[in-house]
Amino acid sequence: MKAKKTPKADLEKKRGLFLEIGLILALGICLAAFEWPSREVETQTLGNLTNSEEIVEEMIITRETPPPPPKPEIKEPEPVVLELKVVDNKKDVKKIDWNSELKDRNPPIIIISDGPDVPDEKTEPVNWVDVKTKPQFPGGDAALLRFVVDNTKYPEIPKEANIDGKVYVQFIIDEKGKVTNPSIIKGVDPYLDAEALRVVSLIPDWSPGMQRDKPVPVIFILPINFVLK
Repeated sequence: MKAKKTPKADLEKKRGLFLEIGLILALGICLAAFEWPSREVETQTLGNLTNSEEIVEEMIITRETPPPPPKPEIKEPEPVVLELKVVDNKKDVKKIDWNSELKDRNPPIIIISDGPDVPDEKTEPVNWVDVKTKPQFPGGDAALLRFVVDNTKYPEIPKEANIDGKVYVQFIIDEKGKVTNPSIIKGVDPYLDAEALRVVSLIPDWSPGMQRDKPVPVIFILPINFVLK
């Protein structure tokens, strides 16, 4: 009877052969590793930075110039001294306190000259608030208001056009108490302005204003209010 060989028995015989082959392969791999060429890594330097090459962060500071302050508004003083409403001639007119109405108001002096300047010996007109003794209309303030209302006629053209408003008339009460140099300092309509000038030119003489016991010309402003009803 023949004995059977198992595959395990054949492997045991070849064990030495396998060991030799493994040692040879390991030795070959080690030699190949030592002989393998390596690349040289080139290093590059940035060089030396001089002061001129240094990177400096620049900060820009802007200074905002403040805006100029707004110009103050110059308001002209309102020359309101007395208000006359031309509405009904039969109504009673109350007495007006001229000193309180003219307090702290300095109306402008209007001087018109057509020729060269020449010395003028006449006394310059004085503002109403500056004169010591005020000019007086005969019969007082109520009489003045009544005179203006009674003598003022509403012009037909502005009446038909429904035009009304307040006309400011400036005039001077001279040393003799006469009303002189009437002029419109603020008008509304040519017809209303002309009527206001016409009425002022009819005003009778006043007792003149006095300053240091001497008569002086005094500036007076009379607003006449034309009202349609």
